[in-house]
Amino acid sequence: MTDLPHPLPDRLEIQPLTKPPAATICVPGSKSITNRALIMGALSDPVQGCELVGALQSEDTEIMIAALRELGFSVRTDWQNSQLHIKRGNSAQVIPASQADLFVGNSGTSMRFLTALVSLGHGTYRLDGVSRMRERPMGDLLTALEQLGVKAESERGDGYPPIVVHAAGLKGGRVRISGQVSSQFLSGLRMAAPLASSDITIEVESGLVSRPYVDMTIRMMRDFGVRVEQEDTDSVFVPGNQWYRSRRFEIEPDASAASYWFAAAAITGGEIVVTGLGLESLQGDLGIISALEEMGCCIGCLVPILGQVETTGICATGRQLNGTEVDMNAISDCVMTLAAVACFAEGPTTIRNVAHIRYKETDRLKALANELRKVGAEVEEFADGLKITPRPLHGAEIETYNDHRMAMSMALIGLKVPGIVIRNPGCVAKTYPRFFEDLELLRK
Repeated sequence: MTDLPHPLPDRLEIQPLTKPPAATICVPGSKSITNRALIMGALSDPVQGCELVGALQSEDTEIMIAALRELGFSVRTDWQNSQLHIKRGNSAQVIPASQADLFVGNSGTSMRFLTALVSLGHGTYRLDGVSRMRERPMGDLLTALEQLGVKAESERGDGYPPIVVHAAGLKGGRVRISGQVSSQFLSGLRMAAPLASSDITIEVESGLVSRPYVDMTIRMMRDFGVRVEQEDTDSVFVPGNQWYRSRRFEIEPDASAASYWFAAAAITGGEIVVTGLGLESLQGDLGIISALEEMGCCIGCLVPILGQVETTGICATGRQLNGTEVDMNAISDCVMTLAAVACFAEGPTTIRNVAHIRYKETDRLKALANELRKVGAEVEEFADGLKITPRPLHGAEIETYNDHRMAMSMALIGLKVPGIVIRNPGCVAKTYPRFFEDLELLRK
């Protein structure tokens, strides 16, 4: 798995900044885009394959790569240049291996996408992970695959991993799937659908969380040359017997990772530029910009003008912050980021409509409430969100629950508050291995 650039101690104390930062940060490639591109590349032309540029090297992406290799795909890595090359090889089967035992750690993306992917195979495939993964529901995806004739079941019969898929190719038809727990169920199913033996219509019932991630999936599928027709807001038609097109695909910087630097500027009153991102991004998590602007942070785009600006990017400048009320359903990976900012605002901040983040790497609402109270904030926890009322803050030892986003978000508080100690800081390797190195750039 991914090694951190420099090994981190078990406990890391964050030293407050002595002045507002003026920094430029280059965040790594998007995890969400990298893992989707790996799936689409695996299902592309078996001779040429796909070249992915700007790919993220992290625990989650290396788990996906290892699983694809177990399934018989060829994945060549050039991490020094952030490049990957993936192809299916000369197998006559969509999934080269007829059986595999896949371990996905705590990578929910890998579990959901791979379960749908192996339904295209002919054989038996088992997927399992760490103890927390066995607490993350899979029932909605299993029910949807069953509607398409796939025998996919929870080994323990409870709708949770381990998952066993007895595959004989994916048949077409009409399928209804709930979107309330995870958008990744829908994205995984849609990515597999073009290689079904006949057409598939996928309908979402009971609402959809994190819709921008599903929109990202459709845009990428079209970029990779397959036909997807949006029948209405919650229904798509995907013709069968398609292949993804071999191509060179550039992966954007990760918008979720960028959110920490926008938040850092807001908290410290500094100015931080994140390079390589623009508002035309595939990633819905740039919606964090609107929430931060509502709180008072000034954020704008940089574009090259007559050589005066060398690169594109997004610049965040801290100002006086005010509390806000925000529905974060569409940008739920940024809930922890905004919660850290809320501790420094004038007045309370209420975050709603994110009940589904209780099924992430940890129960993020409960964990956030616990750790924010440790540092002195007043927190009211709801079934679907939090109300954070600023109070005088103080140092504390922060439990990360092995959740990368907890480590990165709570570290931001340490930029202003002495005595913030992050336990297990190495968990950031899941998506942003060099986060704490980049944090030090704010001191220069």
